[in-house]
Amino acid sequence: MGETAVKAAQTTEKAAKADHTDKAKKAKKENKPSFFKGLKKEYKKIVFADRRTVTKQTIAVVIASVCLGALIAVLDLVIKFGLGFIL
Repeated sequence: MGETAVKAAQTTEKAAKADHTDKAKKAKKENKPSFFKGLKKEYKKIVFADRRTVTKQTIAVVIASVCLGALIAVLDLVIKFGLGFIL
């Protein structure tokens, strides 16, 4: 008899947990805002850079690209010259 009572109690506990989980899922779905409301809320959090900052960063990127391109060109010429001299 004692074993049956323990199993019945465990089954009841499992059912109670499952019921609680189902209620939690339903509550979560009800509190969930729509996709577009959430999107609008997140979009308001975005901070866009001002024109001056964008200009400075653009100039920095262009200068860095030109310098890197020049460095690669110089290394290419040195390697070509070295291979031409060896072969």
